[in-house]
Amino acid sequence: MQRRVMCQAATLIAAAAFAAGAAAQEVTLRLVSAFAENGIYVQRLQPWINKVNAEGKGVLQINFIGGPRAIPPFESGNAVKTGVVDMALSTGAFYTNVMPEADFLKLTQVPVAEQRRNGAFDAINRVWNDKGNMQYLARMVENQPFHIYLNKKIDKPDLSGLKIRITPVYRDFFQSLNASVVTTAPGEVYTALERGVVDGYGWPIGGIFDLNWQEKTKFRVDPGFYDAEVSLIMNLPKYRSLTQPQRDYLQKQLLALEAENTFWARYTADEVARQQKAGIETIKFDAAASKAFVDKAYQVGWDSAQKQSPEIAARFKPLFAPK
Repeated sequence: MQRRVMCQAATLIAAAAFAAGAAAQEVTLRLVSAFAENGIYVQRLQPWINKVNAEGKGVLQINFIGGPRAIPPFESGNAVKTGVVDMALSTGAFYTNVMPEADFLKLTQVPVAEQRRNGAFDAINRVWNDKGNMQYLARMVENQPFHIYLNKKIDKPDLSGLKIRITPVYRDFFQSLNASVVTTAPGEVYTALERGVVDGYGWPIGGIFDLNWQEKTKFRVDPGFYDAEVSLIMNLPKYRSLTQPQRDYLQKQLLALEAENTFWARYTADEVARQQKAGIETIKFDAAASKAFVDKAYQVGWDSAQKQSPEIAARFKPLFAPK
């Protein structure tokens, strides 16, 4: 009898130890978004989070804390760097206050799958590790070029006499096109257009309908330039604290997320059609002028990168450019 009781106790202890060990192997990562929860980026990310959590029980879970109400967009990088949160969905343009090199990601001209093959991804992570105390995990937005949107027509790539709302992403480029640049919060752009404070703005191909800017926009300049980058970043010490199974599982899910990036080409086509239906006219230059326009955008971008961080710009440029 006593022996049977002892055996049962031993079994219970072993089971409890196993359960405790299994629980210890599950990690929960706190994730914030620099973008609004009702926007397209979070809408695309949420099903991925659900999938990670459903398939990762006992290994890895993600707790989505929220969007800008949780952490202001331009503090998302610092929050990851300092470990206030474990992960963030953000864009390099939002955390140049952590490191200016974060904005260089707009200059990539090859898909993220190619960046992983040609060494660009590893080169990015060496900088992100050293200067940002973070791991660059995955890029979930591609094929989203920026455009110039106007309420006055132009017939050549020259913005002389026009006041254009900008962000740091394209400040230097628009100034090289002779624009007078104005910085405002996105929430103020509609009123600025309405009152004539600005004659246009820069923005990616998607998203103007979320802000109702189509009501005050008459023209979109083609072609687009640069590529809007939205990625997942993670606190480096937290990333390194993951067990190998946890890291392997996370990597598997990150690659699955990037594999869905074909969505963005379809989204671009849909947004172009939607803008046309809304009455936004496309301004197109001839082939030579269009090529010169795009070439100038990248030349200005790389010149700026070279001034900010010459060694890293030189390292990135051949890896970011198409062969």
